[in-house]
Amino acid sequence: MKTAKRGKRVVVVMPAYNAEKTLIRTLDDIDRSWVDDIILVDDGSRDGTVDLARRLGLRVFVHEKNTGYGGNQKTCYTEAMKLGGEIMVMIHPDHQYDPRVIPQLVRPLLDDACDAVFGSRMLGGRPLEGGMPKWKYLSNIFLTAVENIAFYMYLTEYHSGLRAYSRRYLEAVDFRANSDGFVFDSEIIAQGVLAGMRIREIPIETRYFPEASQVGPWGSIHYGLSILRMLVKFKLHKKGWIRYPMFELPGPAPKPGA
Repeated sequence: MKTAKRGKRVVVVMPAYNAEKTLIRTLDDIDRSWVDDIILVDDGSRDGTVDLARRLGLRVFVHEKNTGYGGNQKTCYTEAMKLGGEIMVMIHPDHQYDPRVIPQLVRPLLDDACDAVFGSRMLGGRPLEGGMPKWKYLSNIFLTAVENIAFYMYLTEYHSGLRAYSRRYLEAVDFRANSDGFVFDSEIIAQGVLAGMRIREIPIETRYFPEASQVGPWGSIHYGLSILRMLVKFKLHKKGWIRYPMFELPGPAPKPGA
């Protein structure tokens, strides 16, 4: 049950794939006083992620086959909302992102100051010193600039895997219609823009190390092209020239405090 201190139920969701080596380190850094439930969705891991998560007492959901990063998030948010989650915090269990910033992610949502909070490695500074490959750093800057132009927004990074969404945000968009791949992260932002959602950023550190999951150069090229294709669809939909189901809003989002 939600605590009086916070007033809203906070659910951490972990989209997992072969995270056995890093799961305990990730959990150790979570301040449980800020969290009501932790869900791990395993996407067909080949290691002992599922058994370990169950031994640690997490709520575990298993995909028998690998559905992809976006498909994993769909299950994460669906199950979190079934639990009555009012704030959903996505933390990768590979320890690439620092769970100790959960309070900074959650506070603006508790205050209804915004509808989503993203961690930004660019805002945090020194992504190259943190191990981000230079080609990935440059592509991140380029794609972020293009997305800012398309969305008439200014974010310093659209590609971080550390995020918190309000229930209002997730109910205002049809995230289940999104891709099962990595482009899901940008699609759910595009949907939020159309729904008038308010997004903030906080600075986070950059962590790259051997155990952390990473997308290689060819996967990143595919990811970048997927984002550009999505942005074309977004513009066509917004102008009313072609309608895309993923950008149709499920219904009007209630105003904060309503």
